[in-house]
Amino acid sequence: MEFRPCIDIHNGRVKQIVGGSLRDEGNEACENFVSDADAAYYARLYKKLGLKGGHVIMLNAPSSEYYEATKEQALKALGAAPGYLQAGGGINDKNAAAFLEGGASHVIVTSFVFREGRIDRANLELLRKEVGSEKIVLDLSCRKKNDRYMVVTDRWQTFTDVEVTASLLGELEDSCDEFLIHGVDVEGRSSGFEEELIRILGEYEGHSVTYAGGIADTAAIRRLKELGRDRINVTIGSALDIFGGKLSLEDVIGCC
Repeated sequence: MEFRPCIDIHNGRVKQIVGGSLRDEGNEACENFVSDADAAYYARLYKKLGLKGGHVIMLNAPSSEYYEATKEQALKALGAAPGYLQAGGGINDKNAAAFLEGGASHVIVTSFVFREGRIDRANLELLRKEVGSEKIVLDLSCRKKNDRYMVVTDRWQTFTDVEVTASLLGELEDSCDEFLIHGVDVEGRSSGFEEELIRILGEYEGHSVTYAGGIADTAAIRRLKELGRDRINVTIGSALDIFGGKLSLEDVIGCC
């Protein structure tokens, strides 16, 4: 298990939000924390600590009036720690290379690949041809629907018909280098993680998988490590002391 840090950017500010509260209309979200520091500050911190594989997520839609400010913050973070961070949010075959050139180790993709309720294999192939599968992280962030974990897109607002299973990850692994999965219903709530989802992910034995959502203390990290059979990396946001929470970043690194 590795700890993978995060930098979430919304309306041009580094924030931690309640995942299910994000709305494109009005650029709204329920905020747990809004930082006075910029994204580059956190990137430099992670670089100093030697933490690689974290993600910078742009939470505004490209059509948003805040998108350019959010993108600017993301690029500042990538430039402050080249090769340390992955970039996600509105990534497609046209802009992916620019984020890699800006310092991202990988690009993270959801909505460009999961469209109209299904996997758009044509778009996935376009992206592979543009940057190579070794530079792609597929984001399978999901919410529970009818007792199944279904991939959600458009900043977690739209359900697809794609169920997260170990076999799905195996089916997609030739098209990417890693997987990122937020348990959206518990994201930003520090109320416990999706144990059933972790059991599912623990059955997969291929690429690196990073889970985010609901981790509040080191006991939860140890429980996740056990259920995920020590195969699942972890991201923690709102619960961390650097984002206004009570959980020490130092303790998390030590636990992982």
